[in-house]
Amino acid sequence: MGDIDNGSVKDRTFDTIVIGSGMSGGWAAKEFTENGFKTLVLERGRDVQHIKDYPTANMFPYEFEHRGEMPLEVRKANPVINRCYAFREDAAHFFVKDAEHPYIQEKPFDWIRGYQVGGKSLMWAKATQRWSNFDYEGPARDGFAVDWPIRYEDMAPWYSHVEKFVGIAGNKDGLAQLPDGEFLPAFPLNVVEDYFKKQLSQKYRHRHVISERVAHLTQPNPIHFEQGRGQCMSRDLCQRGCPLGGYFSSNSSTIPWAKKTGNLTLRPFSVVHSVIYDDKKNRATGVRVIDTNTKKDIEFYAKVIFVNAGALNSNLVLLNSVSTRFPHGLGNDNGLMGKFVAFHNYSARISAQYNGFKEFTTVGRNPAGGGYMPRFRNLFKQETDFLRGYAAGFSAYRSTNRDDSGTGAGLKQRLLYPERGPWKIGSHMMGETIPKETNMVSLDTDKKDAWGIPLLKISVEYDDNDEKMKQDYFEQFTEMLTEAGFVNIERHNSDQNPGIDIHEMGGIRMGRDPRTSLLNKWNQLYACNNVYVTDGACMTSTSTQNPSLTYMALTARAVDHAIQQCKKGEL
Repeated sequence: MGDIDNGSVKDRTFDTIVIGSGMSGGWAAKEFTENGFKTLVLERGRDVQHIKDYPTANMFPYEFEHRGEMPLEVRKANPVINRCYAFREDAAHFFVKDAEHPYIQEKPFDWIRGYQVGGKSLMWAKATQRWSNFDYEGPARDGFAVDWPIRYEDMAPWYSHVEKFVGIAGNKDGLAQLPDGEFLPAFPLNVVEDYFKKQLSQKYRHRHVISERVAHLTQPNPIHFEQGRGQCMSRDLCQRGCPLGGYFSSNSSTIPWAKKTGNLTLRPFSVVHSVIYDDKKNRATGVRVIDTNTKKDIEFYAKVIFVNAGALNSNLVLLNSVSTRFPHGLGNDNGLMGKFVAFHNYSARISAQYNGFKEFTTVGRNPAGGGYMPRFRNLFKQETDFLRGYAAGFSAYRSTNRDDSGTGAGLKQRLLYPERGPWKIGSHMMGETIPKETNMVSLDTDKKDAWGIPLLKISVEYDDNDEKMKQDYFEQFTEMLTEAGFVNIERHNSDQNPGIDIHEMGGIRMGRDPRTSLLNKWNQLYACNNVYVTDGACMTSTSTQNPSLTYMALTARAVDHAIQQCKKGEL
């Protein structure tokens, strides 16, 4: 990469620049390069290559020094990142260290990050659900946020485009609130999960349990073999990086695909300082980068710039992109950049026991994690004292009564063949939070990071709507589980901070009016139309579905628009 750094302006000029190599950035790179665009992808972290850089992928439990647990001193040194479920000995190398990447919590917020090529696509949970018009029409119907400038009909072909390439396991469930997609065979529900599904269908009209839809290759198609990926073997060790490519990540899929075109330049160790705006040309002309290791400033140039740094980092980059024309951040004429940040509320869980089906147990692992219950509250009418609703996970497993007393052959026999206990179930809510102007991020005016970039200040919190929704989840699930014959029902309030859901969204939202939004229906900045934002920062609202599929579809759609505009000479 030294030739690029030291070369002429021509050597540092591309057709397009993509900031970030994660879920959406990888898709921007794929779509541009296969359409002949010379594309530079900037990644602030190190390079991680598929298979080669998955050091723990095939390790056995006994090969880890601490059997998978993180040492106490590491946990104490990383109080934020340690709260993430995947921050364990087998995947800790994919997460940032708290001290190396500080930020300011004006209100408690756990910002979970993975700075490397592929970003968090290496460690994501892989749940992939389409949005419906219940979601895209939600703000206009329910009176919060601003109206989305798009509808499901605009997104449906792009969901299909992405799903075919990614590979999504799921069933055609025929639910209005969760549109069907282009599916590979689903992972089946186990006997208790299926029992609960049938109980709900008999007693509740619009409440369903389905197999979770996930980005796993249960039965690869030719397009997946072309990517060099293979069938998911249900190892359920995904956060280590999958040497089979059985689940989707930028590293196993979109980045290698883009490289094969010969049109990709990937530059890791590149902290983006800002997008360069030319006041005379009235357009963005490039990106200013600080080399992570040398701290050297470098500028790269392009006609089109896609900002895909991750929701909060994309806010940071554009807020820091100041000029005479934009003294408060690129495109920030209305002063709303960084505001109306939202997330998903995962702070409630419920557990129970089922004493039937003692003749059954489970064998193997289910990477989908079990069942998924789509949103059922406030769908067809407003029926509660809170806005919007929640989805929920639902999984069951057969417990064991392990007796480790005694010694010798008897102990060995008891450990190898433990007595089976009752079925246990667990559920968690994923509640939609309402974007508010007071939930926001901004730049600190004094404190800077190791590369001289202002620290991000985060001021995000729960509200009364979240609390009412949580109580409704507890009440409704207690009722449903009781009706289905479950016992020992227990409610668990985790009181976790916002952010640990890892679904932060907003700050550079889409909308129909440049006075109230920053992006148009094609994800272009209203005030600087050769800059697009297609990661979580662009989201107008959060829905209850996992967002990554929508990020990827929005990105593919926006790239297609940018390509058409370039062909017309309008960018």
